[in-house]
Amino acid sequence: MAHTSPSLPRAALLASAVAVLGLLTACGPGTAAPAGGATSGGAALSTTSAPAGTASGRAAAGSPAASTGSDAGATAAGARCRTSQLKASVGRDDPGAGQENFPLVLTNVSGRTCTVHGYPGAAFLDATGRQLGPDPERSGGTPTTVTLRPGRSAWAGLTFSNPGVSGARTATPAALIVTPPDERDHLTVKWTAGPVPVGGNASSVFLTVFRPGTAP
Repeated sequence: MAHTSPSLPRAALLASAVAVLGLLTACGPGTAAPAGGATSGGAALSTTSAPAGTASGRAAAGSPAASTGSDAGATAAGARCRTSQLKASVGRDDPGAGQENFPLVLTNVSGRTCTVHGYPGAAFLDATGRQLGPDPERSGGTPTTVTLRPGRSAWAGLTFSNPGVSGARTATPAALIVTPPDERDHLTVKWTAGPVPVGGNASSVFLTVFRPGTAP
């Protein structure tokens, strides 16, 4: 006995049922998450944010744009030293080969561990607060990160040719201002070491990178 095809009305009914079922499934509760993220209250949550401790996270936390201007960023061990955590001083001159060499020292006076990396900023000032001579130049060196536990120090070299040898024009500063790496606020140190070169031949003052301790 030959089988016959389903009648046209029955086929149309089956097709309609399938279409309705598909429509109900598409309109079920919830919203599909966008590609690459989950949803919470309809807003996509990024899954690519750098977690704390990664290179990207550290770079963002340590950038000036991310700084809040407080010591909040220094709560974790290894955070950059802020100016308010440090005390500056100038060590004893260690002259040699016509050069004057002073250790410029930063000491952690806070109760938290922090780090310094690279070069300080510095400038000589007269009694009125006017800068004497150009900004010091950076000498060659490979910056390293120096970890300062409370009470520990790091030093950078402050070097210039003896003006009596070089013939540079001199002035006697009243103070030296020191800016820690990546900071804007500075520290002021009374200068008691006599004249410094401020113009003419061999008048450049040089700074080295920070190293652990208080002297070479």
